[in-house]
Amino acid sequence: MLLFAQAGKEEAPQDAITRLSEFYKTASDFLIEQGPIWVTNVIAAIVVLFLGWIAARIFRNLFNRALQRSHLDNTLSGFLSNIAYALVVGLVIIAALNQLGINTTSLAAVVGAAGLAVGLALQNSLSNFASGIMLIMFRPFGVGDFVEAAGATGIVQEVHIFHTVMRTIDNKRVIVPNGEITKAVITNFTGHATRMVDLEIGCGYNDDIRAVKQFLIETLEADDRIQKDPAVEVRVFELGDSAIIFKVRGWVKTPDWWATRCDIVEEIKVGMDERGFHIPFPQRDVHFYQETEKQPA
Repeated sequence: MLLFAQAGKEEAPQDAITRLSEFYKTASDFLIEQGPIWVTNVIAAIVVLFLGWIAARIFRNLFNRALQRSHLDNTLSGFLSNIAYALVVGLVIIAALNQLGINTTSLAAVVGAAGLAVGLALQNSLSNFASGIMLIMFRPFGVGDFVEAAGATGIVQEVHIFHTVMRTIDNKRVIVPNGEITKAVITNFTGHATRMVDLEIGCGYNDDIRAVKQFLIETLEADDRIQKDPAVEVRVFELGDSAIIFKVRGWVKTPDWWATRCDIVEEIKVGMDERGFHIPFPQRDVHFYQETEKQPA
């Protein structure tokens, strides 16, 4: 028994040396046969990556210049050129992997499945992304416009791919997702160069309506901010329950709209008081009746 155990211990190192020599011979044969091919494939893959990277940069610059010549927004042109650059780089990487002998068909399937999963998980973000592209391309408003969109009202400060930044009148910063903006009505108060000051002014039934009408016309024409063309318009609009209603309209430059409207309202009130015209307001008369106590029969 002791002799057998001792013999086993002497043969174990010999077996290990044999296996190591066989592995070395197999590796040597593989390197001799496949080494040049692998070296060539690696060098070819590196060359493909280097040349493809240079080609992708050149393509991105040319594509960006073409977009800028088409007067596309700088934000969108830069974003689209970066997407084009990423696609070209992806194709270059696939070509480099093919040079290494790696089967990219299964890799493409895995990437496609991962992209689908990511798309489902980020569908709200993708909706904001698509809406951002629409806002930048169709430009329903621009930076500096005063708009009402998605329940927010303010001056547009920044338009990004995923969201729009607005500043309210009281100087609050509001960030609105682009998907919410495109789903709702957008009101651009500064979308045109001019706006109409549209007022409804009432006078009493005992007032001379022709004199009131002439006064309203003179008040609008006396303000230099009211444009001469189109001309001011004052018309009897309605015979109300307690007043005769005039429609008073005049056109001003959009930046002057707010101040002009407030000043015109003030001038009309002061002028009507000075001329003795009445501006009716709702009144209610309450009558109290005292019931006399009945005398017993």
